[in-house]
Amino acid sequence: MENPLHLKSLNHISVVCRSVEKSLDFYQNILGFFPIRRPGSFNFDGAWLFNYGIGIHLLQSEDPENMPKISTINPKDNHISFQCESMVTVEKRLKEMEIEYIKSRVEEGGIYVDQLFFHDPDGMMIEICNCDNLPVIPLSGETLRPCSTLHCSMQQQKIQQLV
Repeated sequence: MENPLHLKSLNHISVVCRSVEKSLDFYQNILGFFPIRRPGSFNFDGAWLFNYGIGIHLLQSEDPENMPKISTINPKDNHISFQCESMVTVEKRLKEMEIEYIKSRVEEGGIYVDQLFFHDPDGMMIEICNCDNLPVIPLSGETLRPCSTLHCSMQQQKIQQLV
């Protein structure tokens, strides 16, 4: 496997928001991110959050009234996907919080991946899944497993040894 840009990991995603405050509430209280310091030299409203090894940078829209309206939940739309420990727990919590979602199931060779899709306050699609059930199979080379929090560094070391 080649790594032409010598990438290490996903650092952050940026999300343009109608309301940074509403998005902060969502990403903290629904997805479990916590606020972190952002550079004071920024001359625009926003917030930075971190958890699960990635950052989310919330950016206040310059024209919130003209942002696209939230559309129907479509699993084939752009989305961020998070691995979870228990799909049953996630679905129960979404119901308790009265968050509209849809369920999907993918089957590949007798392996099942369950997915729940819903929107953040600005229409960004969020997926919660048990995707690490499905092995990562490069089109050429050795079968890999997705990186779980506990095994990611060991897997990355193995990949580096293969290179």
